[in-house]
Order: sequence, then C-alpha cells, then structure tokens
Amino acid sequence: MIEIRKAETQDKPAIWSIIKAVIAGGDTYVFSPDASEDEMLLYWFTPDKHNYVAVLDGEVVATFWLRANQPGLGSHVGNAAYMVSPKAAGQGIGKKMAFWSLDEARRLGFTAMQFNFVVSTNTVAVNLWKSIGFEVIGVIPDAFDHSREGFVNAFIMYRQL
Repeated sequence: MIEIRKAETQDKPAIWSIIKAVIAGGDTYVFSPDASEDEMLLYWFTPDKHNYVAVLDGEVVATFWLRANQPGLGSHVGNAAYMVSPKAAGQGIGKKMAFWSLDEARRLGFTAMQFNFVVSTNTVAVNLWKSIGFEVIGVIPDAFDHSREGFVNAFIMYRQL
C-alpha cells in the first residue's frame, strides 16, 4: 500500500537519495548530475513549496512538491515536480502521486496545474500527464541538453482542475 504524506525533516536523506538517482542520468531534469545534496535540498524545500513523500512498505520511494506557478495574479495556477526512485519504478507510484497531488492542489486553492519544463524525451512522464488530462500547450525548441541525445525540446503542459 502506498501512503502519501507531508514530507518531514527526517525524510530529507531519503529524498536526497531519490533526487541523486533521478538526476544522475542527465535525461529528465535540468539539474546537473553533479549537484550537491545541500544545493538540491535547498531547492526542493524552498518556503513557497508544499513537500510530500510517497511511502511503500515503510520506505520513502518518491517525492514531490506543489507551489504557485507565479506570484500574485498568477498564483491560482499550480506547479509541481515529481521524482520516483528508480528502485520503485513501474509500480504505479507516479500515477498515484499524480492523482493525489491534483486533489491536494485543489485543496490548496489552485484552479489549474502547469508544468513549465517537461523534457520531450521523458516519455514516461509525458504519457502519464497526458493520460490524466494534461495537454502540451507549448514547445520550447532545443531547451534541454540531454546526456545522450543532445538538444531536445521541452513541453509546457497544462490542465484545469
């Protein structure tokens, strides 16, 4: 059974382990594979973010955050980032987090969700978001320097809540 809950301070080592594994490939997130633990945890836990973890059999196996995409008059549109441990891939954790986070975004007062930078070659993420109602509303040409494929596009994806 997958439990999703607010992240706690004691979750940070597990969250760092997930982040480190996900960015190591240089194929899904803009962060350098050499980014430090301090740098990444500082980014992941900025005060404007609501942080969560997914727990499977007592182990933190995924993490995500929600925040306003823009301040002020754009703050009704949410933004988020998700990471699943490669060790837990293929178990439906990403989809469960996706649905749970949409409900949480509504609870937080967001009326829509926008992802500003989804790497086009990250087909697992793109297909997941499309399967739950997100649309590609923009393409940023050659925006991501993929570790194996060179420059690839990034998508802007959107969904009303």
